[in-house]
This record gives sequence, C-alpha cells and structure tokens, in this order.
Amino acid sequence: MKRILMIGTGGTIASSKGEEGLAPALTSEQLLRYVPDVSSFCEVDCLQLFSLDSTNLCPHHWLGLANQLRESYDSYDGFVISHGTDTMAYTAAALSYLVQGAKKPIILTGAQKPISFDSTDSKVNLTDAFICAASDTLHGVMIVFNGKVIQGTRACKTRSKSYEAFSSINYPFLAVLQDGSLLQYIENSYLPSPVFYDRLDEKVALLKLIPGAQAELASLMLERNDALILESFGVGGIPSYDGSDFLGVLERAMHAGKTIVLTTQVQNEGSNVGVYQVGYKIRSCPQILEAFDMTTEAIVGKLMWILGQTNEPQQIHRLFYTPIANDILNYRNRGE
Repeated sequence: MKRILMIGTGGTIASSKGEEGLAPALTSEQLLRYVPDVSSFCEVDCLQLFSLDSTNLCPHHWLGLANQLRESYDSYDGFVISHGTDTMAYTAAALSYLVQGAKKPIILTGAQKPISFDSTDSKVNLTDAFICAASDTLHGVMIVFNGKVIQGTRACKTRSKSYEAFSSINYPFLAVLQDGSLLQYIENSYLPSPVFYDRLDEKVALLKLIPGAQAELASLMLERNDALILESFGVGGIPSYDGSDFLGVLERAMHAGKTIVLTTQVQNEGSNVGVYQVGYKIRSCPQILEAFDMTTEAIVGKLMWILGQTNEPQQIHRLFYTPIANDILNYRNRGE
C-alpha cells in the first residue's frame, strides 16, 4: 500500500465561518477524517505546515514547502498539499522549479467551498488528489481539481466561484478522473533523483498595461526590483504613443542589469511580437525575453528561480528558454 504525506497549508477547504468571514481553521488530520475511504488504497501521514488563506502566501512559504518535500521525499510514495485556490497556480508553478524531475506525484488540491459545508467540492477533490498521489504513472507537480489533472506550470484559476475553477493554459490535461477512476493521457518525464532548489529572488514585478499607461510606472517598478514582467496586449507589443518612452525605459533598465519579460494579457495561444510594428523591435532585441505560450504564474515562478541562481544575462536567457515541466513549447529557438 502506498505511503502518502498530506501537507496542510490552509485555504478554503480548511476554512470555517467566523465573524469576519471564512478563515482557515482545520488541520490536515481533521480534513483527512472527511475522506475515510482513502485508507482503503493508501496510508497517510499528516503534517500542518501553516494555516493561511492563500492570499497571504509568499515566496518564502514556497521555499518552506520545497524544503519539506526534500526532507520527506525518500520516506513517501507521493504527496498531497491542501491549498487555497486563489494562489494555488502560483505555488504549483513555483514548486515545479524548486523540485525538478520528481518521479513521485506532488499533488496540490483545494476547494471552492469548505469541507464542512453540506454542498462542497472538497471531498471529491481531496479523494481524487490521493488517487493521483498513489499513481505509478503521474510524476512531478500537478493540480488536481474538479476531476482534472493539470501540469503545475500550466494551471490558471479562471473561475472565482464555480467548481471548475482551474484551466490548463496552452497544454492538454494530463489526466481526468471519473468516479474514482484515473484516465491518463500524458506521462511526464522524470529524473532518477529529483533536483531540489532552496533560493528564490522575490524582486520580480508585474505590470499589466492599460491604454494610455505611462512608462514612468515601469521605471519605478524597475528601480525597486530585479525583473519586470510586462503584460502587453494581443500578441505583444510596446506602446510608442507621443509622450511615452517605454522602449527607452526598458533599454536603460537592461543596461543596468535588470531582466525584462514581455508576455500577453490574453490567456490562450501566447505571444508573437514580430507580427505588428509595435512589437517588431522587440523581436530584434533578444535581451527582452518573450514568454510565448507560458502562463504568467509560470513566468513569475521561473524568474524568481532563475534569478535565485544567477544574475548573468546569458545564463538567464538560456534558463528562461529551457523547457522545464512543459512550461514553454513555442519559443522559436530563442534559447539557442
């Protein structure tokens, strides 16, 4: 029988009503009591690492999770992390870079309604997570939610209330679950032993452009951070209207050693900055990294991981365009 470690972090699944609304209250042991059938196919140990609304999770919590996985990896066959939905995709992406090449399943799950509610998705999601954690053919970091198994670097929360909270962006589901049965489509590659990392650079900022946005905001964010992710429009471009000097701001920042990534606000199909004049100069400026089909959550996690390892521009460029956990596919050989 498989041995699974359940790591509790809080979130809606573990929340109870209080005077100021829902807040995490239940431990991982208490959550496990709601799904007694799990004991028929795996043995579970419980650990409460922290108890937070996922809005309050920060990169140092990701490092804490990665460290716990490192310490426990040899003692268990799989892992279930109960987590709030709001930032679950960020955590899944970050763990995909902090724990690379794991053969054992590392499953994040949660719920849109607390497990103590009469009408809740918690019990199904948690049971499905344990089924996946006990699998011999699912590998690495994944989100299991509403019967879908999503690559950790491809998940995005796309619905705020309904049970189908997460989508897989620009990548197929790895598997689906129906009535306790796992139907798997894709098997991830893995290493003989996973590679664990323990450093992140938290000074990564995100600027979502709106019509009329001024370059001074990008300049301010770059002064205070080591990297800036610029969420542009459509297939990607840099504003060049009168009174704006976005490209100049970005070029000066890069000369000062800052890292710039251009992505799109459009969730599906990715960027292609060479299509329009507003993006043409970027295609000829390899220092500006283009995210192509990556999710914003994955870009954030990957940049924090990369800058935690190196500040050398060529290395940053190479690592960004090196596919990790299927995070980037359509990168047009810019990593060469």
